[in-house]
Amino acid sequence: MQIHLKDASIIVVEAVVRVVPQQREVVCGSWHQPNGVARAVYAKVFKGKRAYHHFKRDLAGVRSLLKAGIPTPAILAEDQIDGKKTEYVAIYSAIQNAKNIEEVWLYLADDARFNLAKRLVQVLAQHHAAGLIQTDLYLKNFLLADDAIYSLDGDGVRHLSKLFRWRQQLKNLATLFSKMDVLDGKWLHELFSVYCQRLGFESSMTEVIRLQRLTSKIRHQVTTRYADKKVFRRCTDVSVVQDATYFLAFSTDFNVERSGLLSLDRFLLNTAFNIKNGRTCTIASAQIAGRLLVIKRYNIKNFWHGLNRAFRQSRAAISWANAHRLIISNIATPKPLALVEERFGFLRGRAYYLSEYVDAPDVLQFFASTQSDDERRLVASNIAKLFHKLYLLKFSHGDFKATNVKVLNFEPVLIDLDALQAHFGQFFSDWRFERKHVMDIKRLMQNWRDDADAFMLLKNAFLTEYAGQSPLVHILNRAGLH
Repeated sequence: MQIHLKDASIIVVEAVVRVVPQQREVVCGSWHQPNGVARAVYAKVFKGKRAYHHFKRDLAGVRSLLKAGIPTPAILAEDQIDGKKTEYVAIYSAIQNAKNIEEVWLYLADDARFNLAKRLVQVLAQHHAAGLIQTDLYLKNFLLADDAIYSLDGDGVRHLSKLFRWRQQLKNLATLFSKMDVLDGKWLHELFSVYCQRLGFESSMTEVIRLQRLTSKIRHQVTTRYADKKVFRRCTDVSVVQDATYFLAFSTDFNVERSGLLSLDRFLLNTAFNIKNGRTCTIASAQIAGRLLVIKRYNIKNFWHGLNRAFRQSRAAISWANAHRLIISNIATPKPLALVEERFGFLRGRAYYLSEYVDAPDVLQFFASTQSDDERRLVASNIAKLFHKLYLLKFSHGDFKATNVKVLNFEPVLIDLDALQAHFGQFFSDWRFERKHVMDIKRLMQNWRDDADAFMLLKNAFLTEYAGQSPLVHILNRAGLH
């Protein structure tokens, strides 16, 4: 693929990095100038009604960063696509040996992650000291190359308000913390001290508490917008097709034909593929578009059940949303591949949820078959960490039987998500959530009523993970584990 520019230069595209439908594309490749010089670049192609506005705003933001001495890829050229009056291109230098911090973050050990977090906070403080704020703050908008962190996305760069400057700075810092793993919240106090020190003032516990609450609120808002709204419409991650008789949402990297998603019963009715055949749901495994996956059909039991479900969100749609909710929260679950709903106008019928097949034992099978004490302790510890995460995020699963927790590479993988709930900002939500969290712990531990060794292993893992945190110790008391 090539992009021909008005100045007769050409961008040879090697990869499409990001697509915002009908607005912009980010590509990487080589820029070939008429004089024969070629160099590695990243280019942003702006399209649509407001293309020129976003094009100029992106360039202005990058210039503001450069003027403040904040590392960012240099502007090499700004031009139009040849023959297209409303499509503009901004070309930036490619940073050699650079890694996206969002990709790097998950694979770092605790100490390395903390050190990187301190460096990110210092970069953000540098933005604020220069009177700038990144309004579209994601870890992927920072590149790590050698000893430098580069700030990206000039389109989101704005000038801080003089009147509400501190409020904007605190919200921006909370937004950065919300992109980190929720368990990394243990560093918030120290990271805030690093931020304050960089700007030359003292931190206070009042501001730390305010920052903690703001971080939780932003994390919930972002997760809710993504899981409950964005993945039900066309976006970078999801394609959507619908008419009066069906609604399809499927992952953009799931190269499946529409006809393949409208004929799933051929797998569910074939006993060779069938996993479960119940009144409420039918489950089968299948190979579709070169991927091994699980199909779960939520059945309509009778006329009255159908009438009751016709006006409500389908359980398949709830599973689809919750899978994305867990993934964006860095909790392992099989990749959601597709949601299929039968429709009769605005009425819903049967619904199907497709996810990747996870070839791994459930947690009960793992403990029954694994003899290594170290491996058993590791899995028990990771399960306790999973529950700690669920507590901090205020997620309840609703059915923690052993078959709903797979063990893949010693990490728990949650399945069966149609009863999962997010509890945040509702009346009595803290009381309801704590009750649900206790029930989740009790349900998990019921799996080992006849296995005292595994029971004690998990109990000790919970006591270790929840130690020294009074709300969590109180929960363990209620669950009978303290």
